[in-house]
Amino acid sequence: MINLLLLLPFIGLLWVPFFNVTEPSLLGFPFFYWYMFAWVPLSSIITWIVWRAGR
Repeated sequence: MINLLLLLPFIGLLWVPFFNVTEPSLLGFPFFYWYMFAWVPLSSIITWIVWRAGR
């Protein structure tokens, strides 16, 4: 059941119309860019959680 967490990054990055906007910006970066970059560490953390639970 914990393996379903691995679907979160897939779903979060698959639905492009959700994050294909420029506002709100963060430190001058449009939403599109910082949303994509935020998923890099989030995906790593989610993968680690699933790996840790499966041990």
